[in-house]
Amino acid sequence: MQQKKYKFDIFSIFSTLWAHYELIKQFTKREIASRYKGSLLGIVWSLITPIIMLFIYTFVFSEIFKSRWTVDNDNKLQFALIVYCGLIIFNIFAEVTTRAPSLILNNPNYVKKVIFPLEILPVVSMLSALFQGSISYIILIIGILINQGTISISLILLPILIIPFLLFLVGITWILAAFGVYFRDIGQIIGLAIQGIMLLTPIFYPISVVPDKYLMIYHLNPLVYIVEDTRKVLIWGQFPSWYSLSLSFLIGFVFFVIGYNFFKRTKGGFSDVI
Repeated sequence: MQQKKYKFDIFSIFSTLWAHYELIKQFTKREIASRYKGSLLGIVWSLITPIIMLFIYTFVFSEIFKSRWTVDNDNKLQFALIVYCGLIIFNIFAEVTTRAPSLILNNPNYVKKVIFPLEILPVVSMLSALFQGSISYIILIIGILINQGTISISLILLPILIIPFLLFLVGITWILAAFGVYFRDIGQIIGLAIQGIMLLTPIFYPISVVPDKYLMIYHLNPLVYIVEDTRKVLIWGQFPSWYSLSLSFLIGFVFFVIGYNFFKRTKGGFSDVI
């Protein structure tokens, strides 16, 4: 029987995901619950972990490294909050992309089911990571309130910054999940790439210290825009760069569309490989 040829349709992306909204919600809840299944404190760990990590960052950077973000600012807690803000974004990215190559391989039963929408698995993976990231953001906001005594109204712009980041994440996960089925070594490559991306993202240092001749490399890193704009909104109480925000939406949407269509074109052969 001849396989039906997939046609590019941008509107089918949103209609497909909306049609499986309930399934995505159920799978996401199950994914979150499975993280802490069998542990004594259960889902409470999702709250304890970011609090402990924030205390560790504060101690290490304030007492061990004596670090300051700028020369004229020796606020140790603020430095830890600035670093923590960047790490939240990176940790969401690292978790999703690390799991992506094995996402389909770890669910062979769903591949054999013709009617199961495999394209929702990367979305579920992203939402699961976002759950932990959201709790980390709450801890970050509480830390900012303790440090500064107030929260800027610019906080309400945070969801707008996150949307293009999530579009990018889902898009890149669709691509990596499909590649992971056919090229098993890609998981090792991704592990190395993530380490490099962490160092090439201004998490532990301000982008202002990067020499001009290397700035082009940083501008090719999509994480730079979301990290910098998130700090502006949460830490500094400033509005984001509308140029970088527009660019983030463009990058996120392009990856989202390309990733979905690449996944749809390649998933027909998954059952033959797995």
